Amino acid sequence: MKYFSTRGGSEKLSFEETVLTGLAPNGGLYIPETIPFLPPDWQTKWESYSFVDLSVAILSLYISREEISEPDLRALVQKSYQTFRHPDITPLKKLDDKKYVLELFHGPTFAFKDVALQLLGNLFEFFLLRRNARKVIGEKPEKLTVVGATSGDTGSAAIYGLRNKANISIFILHPKGRVSPIQEAQMTTVTDPNVHNIAVTGTFDDCQDIVKSLFGDAAFNATHRLGAVNSINWARILAQTVYYFLSYFHFRAQLPPGVNSDDVKIQYVVPTGNFGDILAGYYAKRMGLPMAKLVVATNANDILARFWNVGKYEKVDSASDLSASDGKQGTSSSGVKETLSPAMDILVSSNFERLLWYLAYENSGTNDRQNAACKTLAGWMSKMKSDGRVEIPVAVLESARRDFLAERISDEQTLRTIQSHFEGSPSYVVDPHTAVGLAAGQIVTSRESAKTGTCQIMLSTAHPAKFSEAVTLALRDHPNFNFEQDVLPAEFVGLLEKKRNVIEVPRPDIDLVKAVIEGFADRDPNDEQAVGV
Repeated sequence: MKYFSTRGGSEKLSFEETVLTGLAPNGGLYIPETIPFLPPDWQTKWESYSFVDLSVAILSLYISREEISEPDLRALVQKSYQTFRHPDITPLKKLDDKKYVLELFHGPTFAFKDVALQLLGNLFEFFLLRRNARKVIGEKPEKLTVVGATSGDTGSAAIYGLRNKANISIFILHPKGRVSPIQEAQMTTVTDPNVHNIAVTGTFDDCQDIVKSLFGDAAFNATHRLGAVNSINWARILAQTVYYFLSYFHFRAQLPPGVNSDDVKIQYVVPTGNFGDILAGYYAKRMGLPMAKLVVATNANDILARFWNVGKYEKVDSASDLSASDGKQGTSSSGVKETLSPAMDILVSSNFERLLWYLAYENSGTNDRQNAACKTLAGWMSKMKSDGRVEIPVAVLESARRDFLAERISDEQTLRTIQSHFEGSPSYVVDPHTAVGLAAGQIVTSRESAKTGTCQIMLSTAHPAKFSEAVTLALRDHPNFNFEQDVLPAEFVGLLEKKRNVIEVPRPDIDLVKAVIEGFADRDPNDEQAVGV
């Protein structure tokens, strides 16, 4: 299996090269040459597989045995998930006969991104150690400078996946004051010498733009050998496809006796900002996993919902009719609205580019469809960068609507959803991002009530304790709610009082960030970690 950039070019990369490179030099995202089909007997053969077994089976469809042997791949996967707190890694919880929650927050940082970033960190280390083991004595070892932007959870998950890894240093940019206190503390209280936090006065999109610009700077990239941890890295999308399959099998196992699983459709509802988590579901569907339309759940930063519902792909609604409906939700000068679900406070969803490529490919009328799709996609992205909007053909929009629905949820709806599920039976405390998904799912259910054979699986992306302010705001007047008793895990006790490790950058300036990275380059702590250790 080879990988190529969504924006074209002649290079075709191996899986190893794709993982280590992250973002293509032309600004595109790497995708596989083909999406493999599932083996004919997958439903019977994989039915009793554990998360580790499924990971090995699915990843093997995209990674050749010549690149990573089956024993090495299994060892990497086992190592990646041994720190998770639940034996199923991503357990499925039943709320009622029609509604289930896929809990993705049982990893070390209590967020769904642990699933991919624990594996990605081990892949980085595995590839570097293998490369360095082949070098002669005295030859300079290969190192990786990982840079990433976070709206909250990616940063801590990346740091926990890469802390103290051989030959790797990591720099995480986050928007100062725009992540939750727990998220900020999880990142900045890590004191491993290869970990560096950068607080940028600006938005997540500012941080993401800086990271993309760093990858686009050929000289800087060559000097520091940059690696990506954001979901622009293909390995993250691939790792996340696994829990769609696991939930499918666990859902079938929980059906009441006498119910034919073939008569029930699963609809996945995914709260999403950067479109990575739901894109993994799209790949799973393209591979052959049976499911109904995927539901894109957004907050007030609804570029994706507007695309599906009104056919616009633009950074800010030109009609400017959205902020009024949310009352107290603020808007920054960049157009990003501050909400109770800050990990989704994103203006442009990077991974949407991958989906747009497939839509362009499907609607290409030429014989050389791959190159035509790359050319079309590059034009769309150029237009989006220059004008903040691009006109997508109607045929492309209709293709997108075949596999997706989209809903936009306000802060008020988010709070009401947290309240209703706490008061429900069973009582269930959810974080604000999961609440966005639950609210969106309810809207879809009420609108499509005739489809009685559909059950919904909501992806729960974070533990509620990571967003204590929103959860407490929703439940503070409830006599039966006690945050410390009902929500707070032992791992978070005292976290906010720990010493911080953070460098502040006063404005979103790429040169200021470069200076921070270069300031640590000459005294990289990994210099003391011998090749092959």
